Amino acid sequence: MSTALPQEMQQHTYAIMDRVEDSHWWFVGRRAILESFLHRIHSSLVTGHSPLRILDVGCGTGANLEMLSQFGSAEGVDVADEALEFCRRKGLAVQKGLAEELPFAGESFDITTALDVVEHLDNDIAGLKEMHRVTKTGGYSLIFVPAFMWLWGVQDDISHHRIRYTRKQIVERLEKAGYTVERATYANFTFFAPILGGRTLMKLTGIKPESENNVNISALNGLFGKIFSAERHVLKSIDFPFGVSIVIVAKKSEPPA
Repeated sequence: MSTALPQEMQQHTYAIMDRVEDSHWWFVGRRAILESFLHRIHSSLVTGHSPLRILDVGCGTGANLEMLSQFGSAEGVDVADEALEFCRRKGLAVQKGLAEELPFAGESFDITTALDVVEHLDNDIAGLKEMHRVTKTGGYSLIFVPAFMWLWGVQDDISHHRIRYTRKQIVERLEKAGYTVERATYANFTFFAPILGGRTLMKLTGIKPESENNVNISALNGLFGKIFSAERHVLKSIDFPFGVSIVIVAKKSEPPA
């Protein structure tokens, strides 16, 4: 549900995303899970010297970039002018660029992230290789992607996704890009059945909302956010065997050949 690289999402979805990503249960829960992983990455990298440098590839309208700023000096890159404008209004450091041709020198960042971005790429391995290039040796990349092609839904269509991954598929691509994968687990297992049911119903009935981000039960939004966020406690010690998404921690162990 994040940004679109290299082909932009339908433009109206950026306005929807900017409006809902601070409060919608899905975005709130995802950030809580990502923060949990980032705390562990940060603690393994921090040395007490200068703050860590962080790049969010496909920063979208900026909510994840704001979250990343608590772990270091964070900046973003995105291909969509509209998304970048939302970020600039929030005072975030961003610039325009493609995932496959990042406008940064090699070994520039301690942490790089691609949070619901890789699935947009025509050449996902090329994008991951670019992330690997700009990540410092010994640094980490945090990746979040949608899972299972049979969970394909309206949001995949309007966001111009190319694929929904299995854990094996995304791990193989990261290894081809040069990474050592330290964690790879499915996430959002709590709402796996309802999301599968909802998307199946949409397919059967032909219902197509403007964006799945608009599909919400306002009275239960806060509760859903807390339930989804609670997965971070389980994911600290368990790699879950299924879910709507996959979260991966990958390390750049060696300099490029």
